[in-house]
Amino acid sequence: MSEDDVKVVVVDDFVDAAEALAETLTMSGYKVWVATDGAGALALIETHQPHCVLLDIGMPGMDGNELTRTLRSRYGDDIVLIAVTGREHDDERVSDTFARVDHYLQKPVDPDVLRKLLPPVER
Repeated sequence: MSEDDVKVVVVDDFVDAAEALAETLTMSGYKVWVATDGAGALALIETHQPHCVLLDIGMPGMDGNELTRTLRSRYGDDIVLIAVTGREHDDERVSDTFARVDHYLQKPVDPDVLRKLLPPVER
Protein backbone atom coordinates (compact mmCIF):
# COMPACT_ATOMS: atom_id res chain seq x y z
CA MET A 1 0.00 0.00 0.00
CA SER A 2 1.32 3.42 -0.92
CA GLU A 3 0.79 6.80 0.73
CA ASP A 4 -1.35 7.78 -2.27
CA ASP A 5 -3.92 5.01 -1.68
CA VAL A 6 -7.41 6.28 -0.90
CA LYS A 7 -8.59 4.12 2.00
CA VAL A 8 -12.24 3.26 2.60
CA VAL A 9 -14.01 1.20 5.25
CA VAL A 10 -17.40 -0.26 4.29
CA VAL A 11 -19.69 -1.13 7.22
CA ASP A 12 -22.84 -3.17 6.67
CA ASP A 13 -24.28 -6.12 8.58
CA PHE A 14 -25.53 -7.56 5.29
CA VAL A 15 -22.29 -9.26 4.23
CA ASP A 16 -23.16 -9.65 0.53
CA ALA A 17 -23.97 -5.94 0.21
CA ALA A 18 -20.78 -4.92 1.99
CA GLU A 19 -18.60 -7.21 -0.11
CA ALA A 20 -20.24 -6.15 -3.38
CA LEU A 21 -19.69 -2.47 -2.58
CA ALA A 22 -16.11 -3.18 -1.49
CA GLU A 23 -15.43 -5.08 -4.72
CA THR A 24 -16.77 -2.21 -6.81
CA LEU A 25 -14.53 0.25 -4.97
CA THR A 26 -11.49 -2.03 -5.18
CA MET A 27 -11.96 -2.36 -8.95
CA SER A 28 -12.04 1.45 -9.11
CA GLY A 29 -8.64 1.66 -7.40
CA TYR A 30 -9.57 2.20 -3.74
CA LYS A 31 -8.03 0.28 -0.83
CA VAL A 32 -11.04 -1.17 1.02
CA TRP A 33 -11.77 -3.02 4.26
CA VAL A 34 -15.13 -4.47 5.28
CA ALA A 35 -16.72 -4.59 8.73
CA THR A 36 -20.07 -6.17 9.50
CA ASP A 37 -20.71 -4.32 12.77
CA GLY A 38 -19.85 -1.10 14.57
CA ALA A 39 -17.21 -2.60 16.87
CA GLY A 40 -15.40 -4.20 13.93
CA ALA A 41 -15.57 -0.91 12.06
CA LEU A 42 -13.98 0.99 14.95
CA ALA A 43 -11.08 -1.49 15.05
CA LEU A 44 -10.49 -1.20 11.29
CA ILE A 45 -10.73 2.59 11.37
CA GLU A 46 -8.24 2.85 14.21
CA THR A 47 -5.81 0.51 12.43
CA HIS A 48 -6.06 1.83 8.87
CA GLN A 49 -7.07 5.50 9.34
CA PRO A 50 -9.30 5.63 6.23
CA HIS A 51 -10.20 8.72 4.27
CA CYS A 52 -13.84 7.64 4.16
CA VAL A 53 -16.30 5.35 5.94
CA LEU A 54 -19.45 4.13 4.19
CA LEU A 55 -21.85 2.91 6.83
CA ASP A 56 -25.23 1.29 7.02
CA ILE A 57 -27.58 2.87 9.55
CA GLY A 58 -29.68 -0.13 10.54
CA MET A 59 -27.30 -2.63 12.12
CA PRO A 60 -27.73 -4.74 15.26
CA GLY A 61 -25.69 -3.72 18.29
CA MET A 62 -23.89 -0.48 17.56
CA ASP A 63 -25.96 0.92 14.70
CA GLY A 64 -24.82 3.55 12.22
CA ASN A 65 -26.27 6.30 14.35
CA GLU A 66 -24.11 5.39 17.35
CA LEU A 67 -21.12 4.72 15.08
CA THR A 68 -21.31 8.22 13.58
CA ARG A 69 -21.45 9.76 17.07
CA THR A 70 -18.39 7.80 18.12
CA LEU A 71 -16.44 8.61 14.96
CA ARG A 72 -17.21 12.34 15.15
CA SER A 73 -16.17 12.47 18.80
CA ARG A 74 -12.88 10.63 18.10
CA TYR A 75 -11.94 12.02 14.67
CA GLY A 76 -13.98 15.19 14.16
CA ASP A 77 -14.24 15.94 10.46
CA ASP A 78 -10.99 14.12 9.54
CA ILE A 79 -12.91 11.19 8.05
CA VAL A 80 -15.60 11.59 5.40
CA LEU A 81 -18.72 9.75 6.56
CA ILE A 82 -21.25 8.51 4.02
CA ALA A 83 -24.44 6.89 5.28
CA VAL A 84 -25.82 4.17 3.03
CA THR A 85 -29.34 3.11 3.86
CA GLY A 86 -32.46 1.47 2.59
CA ARG A 87 -34.52 3.10 5.35
CA GLU A 88 -36.93 5.97 4.82
CA HIS A 89 -35.72 9.50 5.53
CA ASP A 90 -38.44 10.10 8.14
CA ASP A 91 -37.07 7.28 10.34
CA GLU A 92 -35.72 9.02 13.47
CA ARG A 93 -32.42 7.07 13.41
CA VAL A 94 -31.91 8.04 9.78
CA SER A 95 -32.55 11.76 10.27
CA ASP A 96 -30.39 11.82 13.42
CA THR A 97 -27.54 10.08 11.57
CA PHE A 98 -27.86 12.39 8.56
CA ALA A 99 -27.08 15.34 10.86
CA ARG A 100 -23.54 13.97 11.40
CA VAL A 101 -22.58 12.53 8.02
CA ASP A 102 -21.08 14.35 5.06
CA HIS A 103 -23.24 12.55 2.48
CA TYR A 104 -25.90 9.90 2.32
CA LEU A 105 -26.93 7.46 -0.38
CA GLN A 106 -29.99 5.30 -0.81
CA LYS A 107 -29.50 1.56 -1.40
CA PRO A 108 -28.71 0.21 -3.90
CA VAL A 109 -25.73 2.52 -4.30
CA ASP A 110 -25.00 3.89 -7.75
CA PRO A 111 -21.21 3.39 -8.16
CA ASP A 112 -20.88 6.48 -10.38
CA VAL A 113 -22.51 8.70 -7.77
CA LEU A 114 -20.33 7.19 -5.04
CA ARG A 115 -17.11 7.76 -6.99
CA LYS A 116 -18.03 11.46 -7.30
CA LEU A 117 -18.17 11.72 -3.51
CA LEU A 118 -14.87 9.94 -2.84
CA PRO A 119 -11.42 11.42 -3.37
CA PRO A 120 -10.11 10.52 -6.82
CA VAL A 121 -7.63 7.68 -7.14
CA GLU A 122 -4.56 7.63 -9.34
CA ARG A 123 -4.31 4.64 -11.59
